[in-house]
Amino acid sequence: MATLERDPRPPASMWLKIYYRLKPAIPRSIRLALRRARAERLRRRFSGSWPIDEVAGRAPANWPGWPGGKEFALVLTHDVEGKRGLERCRRLAEMEMGLGFRSSFNFVPEGEYATPERLRAFLSEHGFEVGIHDLHHDGSLYRSRKTFNDAAGRINHYLRSWGAVGFRSGFMFHNLRWLQDLDILYDASTFDTDPFEPQPDGMKTIFPFWVARRDGTGYVELPFTLPQDSTLFLVLRETTIDVWKRKLDWVAAHHGLALVNVHPDYMSFNGVSDSSEYRAERYREFLDYVSTQYRIGCWFALPRDVAHYISPYKPALPERTAPEGSDEPSRMNAAGINTNVNIESVTSVQGRGGS
Repeated sequence: MATLERDPRPPASMWLKIYYRLKPAIPRSIRLALRRARAERLRRRFSGSWPIDEVAGRAPANWPGWPGGKEFALVLTHDVEGKRGLERCRRLAEMEMGLGFRSSFNFVPEGEYATPERLRAFLSEHGFEVGIHDLHHDGSLYRSRKTFNDAAGRINHYLRSWGAVGFRSGFMFHNLRWLQDLDILYDASTFDTDPFEPQPDGMKTIFPFWVARRDGTGYVELPFTLPQDSTLFLVLRETTIDVWKRKLDWVAAHHGLALVNVHPDYMSFNGVSDSSEYRAERYREFLDYVSTQYRIGCWFALPRDVAHYISPYKPALPERTAPEGSDEPSRMNAAGINTNVNIESVTSVQGRGGS
C-alpha cells in the first residue's frame, strides 16, 4: 500500500502563482495555441509510454480480480468546470441512460456556478454518482499546506452535505498525503500515464490502489487510464476515437480499470463545434464500441462501487521508475509521487481550464 513518510513539496511554485494571476489577461486562443504546440512535442517524445505504458499493466500485490470473474472494469466520470458544462449535464446523463450506462458527475462547490440541488437529486435518483471537483477550480488548492488545510474543511462540508464519497482535484494536481485530510472513500486525481498534465507524474498502473493513513484507515486511489477528452480532441485535435479504442482494448487485455474523464463543458450536442468543443457523437461512438465489444466481459461500475469493492483488499501501488513528462530530475516522495509541475501545461482550453 502507498504509505507516505514525509511531506513532499506541493504541486505549486512561484511560476504557478504568477501564471494564475496573469491568466485572465491571456486570451484563450493564445493559451490553447501554446498548449497545442507543446503537446505535439510531448507526444513525439513520449510515444513509447503514451497512451500506453506497458509497465502499467502489472497487477498490484493483493489484487483480488474483478467481481463475478469480469475481465476488467469500466468507470465513466465527468468533471463539470463551468456554467456551460452545468447546462449540459442533463443532456449528457440522458445520452448515457439511453445507452444503458451510468457515470459520476463531479461538481465544483465554490466555482463560477452553483450546483442546483434538483440536478444532484435527478442524477442520484437515476443511478448516477455525484462527486466533488476541487473547491474553486482556480489552481489555488495546492498553493501551500495551509491553503489545502483551510480548503479541506470546506470540501469535507460539501462531501457531507451532498452525500458524496469521491474527490478529484482541478488540473489533476495531487498530493496523496495531503488528500488524507479529506473524508473520502476514494480520490481520482491521478493517472497511469499522461505527459500533458501540469503535474505529469503517472502512477504507472491501470489498477486502483490503497493509500494508508497513519491511523490505519485510508482511501482508494482511482487513476484515470484513458486520455481525457479535452486532451484528445481539443489539444491533440484527434478526429476519431481510435486512441480511446486502442487504450480500452489494451486495458481490457490486461484486466485493469478503464476510467475515462469526459467534460460536458467541451461537448457540442447540436452538431456544431469550434476550437473549444468537440461533437458529442464521438463520446456516443465510444459508448457504442464498449457495448458492442465488451458487454459481457466488463464490469460497468461507478467509482464508489470500485472503491467499496477494493477497500478490504488494500492493493499496493506497484513499484515504479521515474515518471514521464519532465526534463528535471524527479522529486519523489515516499509513495513514489513526483512533485514536479510543468507550468506550460497549466493552460486553458476554455475559461477555467481542463481538469
